[in-house]
Amino acid sequence: MHVTHDPAAEAAATISFDDFLKVDIRVGTIIAAEPFPEARKPAFKLTIDFGPTIGVKKSSAQITEHYALETLVGRQVAAVVNFPPRQIGKMMSEVLTLGLPDADGKVVLLAPSETVPNGGRLF
Repeated sequence: MHVTHDPAAEAAATISFDDFLKVDIRVGTIIAAEPFPEARKPAFKLTIDFGPTIGVKKSSAQITEHYALETLVGRQVAAVVNFPPRQIGKMMSEVLTLGLPDADGKVVLLAPSETVPNGGRLF
């Protein structure tokens, strides 16, 4: 799942802490990465293990500028796991893998600085 954002946009409106808690952001480990030639924009299909509670989920990620397929398996990433699934091409994307824009607007994955248990929730 991918949502396009303007990195130069103004800060979002203030929300309550309860609103923040509605967004379930978890860490998972990429267990498979495949080409996604059917995507409108260059992307990879990721299979991510979020541990026993959330399980294994699929995601489409526009990360082809900074990452090669062979470097992704085993990497931990952060993702929103409580959005409804979204059809992207022929794939049903189940989670939104999170990233930040580099200086050119290309996606850099958001990940913990140290290995943590799969399924850990951001707080």
